Amino acid sequence: MIHISRRGALGAGLGLVAAQTGLASLASAQTTQQIAIATGTTGGVYYPLGGALANYLTRGIPGVSATAEVTAGSTANFQLLGASRAQLVFGQVDAAVDSVRGAGPFRGRVVPTRAIAVLYTNRMQVVTTADRNIRSIADMKGKRISTGAPASATELFARRLIAAAGLDIAKDFRGVERLSPAESTNAIRDGKIDAYFFVSGIPTSAITDLGATPGTQLVMVDHADALANIVREHGPVYFAETIPAGTYPGQTAPNQQLSVANILGMRDDASPQLVTQILNILWDNREDWARVHSAARDFTLEQQKTAAAGVPWHPAADAFWKSKGASMG
Repeated sequence: MIHISRRGALGAGLGLVAAQTGLASLASAQTTQQIAIATGTTGGVYYPLGGALANYLTRGIPGVSATAEVTAGSTANFQLLGASRAQLVFGQVDAAVDSVRGAGPFRGRVVPTRAIAVLYTNRMQVVTTADRNIRSIADMKGKRISTGAPASATELFARRLIAAAGLDIAKDFRGVERLSPAESTNAIRDGKIDAYFFVSGIPTSAITDLGATPGTQLVMVDHADALANIVREHGPVYFAETIPAGTYPGQTAPNQQLSVANILGMRDDASPQLVTQILNILWDNREDWARVHSAARDFTLEQQKTAAAGVPWHPAADAFWKSKGASMG
């Protein structure tokens, strides 16, 4: 007969409990659903909103761990969605439309993008300083510019705007960089570029930082006059808006610019239950979300329209918004 001491039995018991606890923890970890949220650069609006959204989802959905991922922006986000490397993405409608059509940077690679929410307006902001003597897109001829980070929606929109203004990006500039907004601000300060393009909600930190630089007079370049040309070429996903004077330090005049809506997107095969859970949590937290960044104040029931979404709705999202009273027209 084998005798086990009381101390040994206690130790064995504790070991068994520890082993069982460890196995339960391992099982829990293995059943945790990971949600990668593709956002944008740290100098934009998607990233802080995505970080807050990740927190809401992790706290609000049992068994879910959500993380906000820094990316180049919309085009990269829909590419990540197509590769199933992101489950939830922020993105501009122009890039979303290209993704479902397999057009532009998605040529030959259709992404099954579905809208789950229309968020807020993304503003094309063409940024320079007074000493560069740029007052229109045409004035950029012969200058050094940045069209935004590679695979960003800024780059997509900037190239379309440049062409709509009658300039050739391959011939009409002294230099074309592809920088993030924070890098672009630093490049203007350092005299390496003369102007840059950035699409985001307003205000955005990179432009605020430039306007607040001592000795710098910020200039926001008007370009709403290119609307007819850009819509003729790319369809009615763009529209004219105004950024009020004083939105940024030193901005003395309203900026007449072009805008595009943006969405939260998921794949067409996303779980209807998960889509509904995400929307319930986001809608319940919308007031807190607007405190994270003022752009989220425009996340309203009135925004939930098929024309604004640009791409088909996920069926669960369509049902959710209709249950809240959205017209979806």
